[in-house]
Amino acid sequence: MRAMILKTIRMSGVVLGKIKQAANGLEGLDALKDEWIDLVFLDINMPVMGGEEMILRMKENELTRDIPVVVVSTEGSSTRIEMVESLGARFIHKPFSPETIRDVIMDVTGLEVTHGGGL
Repeated sequence: MRAMILKTIRMSGVVLGKIKQAANGLEGLDALKDEWIDLVFLDINMPVMGGEEMILRMKENELTRDIPVVVVSTEGSSTRIEMVESLGARFIHKPFSPETIRDVIMDVTGLEVTHGGGL
């Protein structure tokens, strides 16, 4: 799924800098310690540490609390979706369209598409 999201972002025309990937929420938090991250994509259901806990831990840290978070998940529970949205995260339901990914990135970051991309 990470590869699909990355491919979709590249096709969208959004300019990408360095990409960091993590297999679970704990690795994701570790990646946030190394250097500045502009945007975090995560799933609610991840091994070791789920998305909700990762978002909560990000909110507890002054250095990571304002990083935009986009949750991409098959999660169907409206309670869980409302929970991550109440924490300030955006939610995209799988399956998703490239346009959806692009529009959410542009909305949460203020970035603009620099070329036509593949959409």
